[in-house]
Amino acid sequence: MRNIYDITVPISEKTPVYEGDPAVEIESKLSMEDGDAANVSQICMGVHTGTHVDAPNHFIVGTKKVIDLDLGILIGECRVIEIAEDVMAIGPEHVAGLEGIKRVLFKTRNSSFWNDFDQGFRKDFTYIEPEAAQILTEGHIKLVGIDYLSVEAFDAEKPETHIAFLQQEVIILEGLDLSEVPAGRYELICLPLKIAGGMGDGSPARTVLREIDR
Repeated sequence: MRNIYDITVPISEKTPVYEGDPAVEIESKLSMEDGDAANVSQICMGVHTGTHVDAPNHFIVGTKKVIDLDLGILIGECRVIEIAEDVMAIGPEHVAGLEGIKRVLFKTRNSSFWNDFDQGFRKDFTYIEPEAAQILTEGHIKLVGIDYLSVEAFDAEKPETHIAFLQQEVIILEGLDLSEVPAGRYELICLPLKIAGGMGDGSPARTVLREIDR
């Protein structure tokens, strides 16, 4: 049987969120212990919480919303690329030779951050440089993933990496936990919520990798 890796970050009130985003709030609305007929919980959070996708409308007004995303891109063969732990920025030298790959997930030092939610949001995460993003789009990439809450440097003056991807309708997958996943080829299965309201800028997504038969 092929191994399945759940690379989704669990959502709780302790889950770190990007600075400025809504915190996660989960509460019980109905409880059988209180005599209600069923247990019913309520959750309130931003759509960029935990493991999530960015749709083009996240940064480019009037473009595709999350409900418009092609499931054929969100499901299919992908490559997990492991980046050395001393790398703070994924640059052109790290994406050379990836031409023709449709989906790529970058495993970095970030994945270790998910081991301790108590440390809160980390600003010192490894990110993708705009120059590397441009090279990937020129190689006809369709989906790019990274193992923290943004592909962009925290202190970036402009969202150049996001724009480089989203203006070419490349789906961005953020907040992955790749700590248990060896580098290699996998089948990606990523299913964001079918959100029809709001700005359609993104959605949390249960995301797994399935081993490909060698």
